[in-house]
Amino acid sequence: MWCALARIVILVYMTDSNRESLIHDWNMPYPKVQAEVQFDDETLRDGLQSPSVTDPDLDKKIELVHLMDELGIHTVDVGLPGAGARAREHITQLVRETATLSITPNVACRTVISDIEPVLDIVQETGVAIEVCAFIGSSPIRQYAENWNFDDMLKLSRDAIEFCTQHDLPSMFVTEDTSRANPDQVSALYTTAIEAGAQRLCVCDTCGHSTPSGARAVVGFVKDLVDRLGASVGIDWHGHRDRGLGLINTLAALDAGATRLHATALGVGERTGNTEMDLLLVNLRLNGVINNDLTRLGEYCRKAHEAIRMPFPVNYPVFGPDAFETGTGVHASAVVKALRKNDTWLANRVYSGVPADLFGLEQKIMVGPMSGKSNVLWFLEKRGIEPTDEAVQNILRLAKETPRLLTEEEVLGAAAL
Repeated sequence: MWCALARIVILVYMTDSNRESLIHDWNMPYPKVQAEVQFDDETLRDGLQSPSVTDPDLDKKIELVHLMDELGIHTVDVGLPGAGARAREHITQLVRETATLSITPNVACRTVISDIEPVLDIVQETGVAIEVCAFIGSSPIRQYAENWNFDDMLKLSRDAIEFCTQHDLPSMFVTEDTSRANPDQVSALYTTAIEAGAQRLCVCDTCGHSTPSGARAVVGFVKDLVDRLGASVGIDWHGHRDRGLGLINTLAALDAGATRLHATALGVGERTGNTEMDLLLVNLRLNGVINNDLTRLGEYCRKAHEAIRMPFPVNYPVFGPDAFETGTGVHASAVVKALRKNDTWLANRVYSGVPADLFGLEQKIMVGPMSGKSNVLWFLEKRGIEPTDEAVQNILRLAKETPRLLTEEEVLGAAAL
């Protein structure tokens, strides 16, 4: 009696009071973020520039914008007004839809007044404020390829931002390819934009050139410039993942002073894509930087996948079908033991660095060639089937002969033999 009571006391202590001690965290504490972190979702603009996607119907875009809003994403790029009549029609309807939401719209325009003028018509028609993201290439290599004169670039930038300011359009000045641009020219472009009334500056790793140290350096440079000018402007980071560094670069940019981070669902975008919005939110939630309710983040990924018809890798972190599924006996045994304790916290951490339940997901135990008896027992019990010795042996025999995980039908069929 006393031993049983002692065991109960120990279990309560470990699960309710001190469970965090079960994981020794070698990670350094995440740097304290000085300002509120904002997110700009580029799925419906840069995301649709991917060579492999389909531009969704309007109803699919509206559905995605609502999910973005529920996830606590602050702004959404709803497209390029200069891309044609269909683009402008979709932009107008999406802007109108945001009137009832917390998320606010922005659009991408070249630093050309004729690109920005249609935004005034959409604002007048919808009654909704629209942020203009006015962009111009900034790197020497781009200037050389385009035969641009830098003085002309400064004039275009000033004229575009002043036009926004004069017409009460919130503006963000975007320097494409900032991560390969000359510091003196970056300084001149941003100073010109600030003087013309830009409310935000966007630092871009357009070609996915940066490493984390480069992202910190260029954002730190821009932050120092803003501080020296005494300007009250936000700093955005827009990163691509040509080297596979999109996510880590975005986290580095945040450390260096970026206050709004751009990303897309599943990392879709031009060439190999952008920072993954879903994984960015996951990491900032796990690092304690944000406290957003992300239980519908998996749905956001699935809806984006369906809308743009982009393949969804089965091993995609957190939200891919394989993320919380195992057929390996040792792994499954540990998870099953935790589940048998009715301890969801333990089950979601004993063999996972990401707690599934935090994102509306759960652990899945399957049966395959590396499975043990515990896999089969749990699989059958979860489906209300009595796990007889004969059924278990039949399933394990089939599993050992099959070079992959068994389907549910195959497991149940073997159990019925």
